[in-house]
Amino acid sequence: MEHDTPVAMDAEERDEFLGNGGTGVLSLSTTGEAAPHSVPVSYGYDAADETFYFRLAVGPDSEKGDLADRAVTFVTYGPDAEGTGESGGDSEQDERWHSVVAQGRLVSVDEDDVATASLAGFERVDIPLVDVFDETIRSTTFEFYRLRPERLTGRKEVRRSA
Repeated sequence: MEHDTPVAMDAEERDEFLGNGGTGVLSLSTTGEAAPHSVPVSYGYDAADETFYFRLAVGPDSEKGDLADRAVTFVTYGPDAEGTGESGGDSEQDERWHSVVAQGRLVSVDEDDVATASLAGFERVDIPLVDVFDETIRSTTFEFYRLRPERLTGRKEVRRSA
C-alpha cells in the first residue's frame, strides 16, 4: 500500500523550486474578525538574500489598503521540477509537489534605507508580468515591495512504499 507524505525541503531544494521568480498567493493581514485579503501575485526571489520582491497594483480602487509594514503570508506551490507530478521512475521516493510559505512584513523598496539594498536584489530576480487586471497594465499603477521572511518553510510530497 502506498501513501503520500509531505517532507521539509532543505534550503537548496527550496531555492531551486523558487527559482528567480514565479507566481503565488499573497495574504495580507486584516483587523478583527475579517478574513485575510488574499491576492494572486507574481514574485521575484533572490536566493542570495532569501528575499521576495513583488510588483503590486495600487490605487484608489485597490482593496489591499496601505501595504507598508503590513504583516503577510506568501504561498507558492506546484508540481515537481519536470512538471509532471511524478518522476515516472521506479524510485521509492518520487517527488510529487512542492510548496513554500513565507511570513513577515512588506517593506516598500522606495524607502531610502531599503532602496540601495533592493537594487542589487532586483538584478537577481525576474518578476513575471501577469495580467489579471480590469484595466490595461499600462494604466495600472504599481509599487514595489520586498519581503525578507521572518519564517520561511518549504515542503515536498514524496511517494513512499508501505
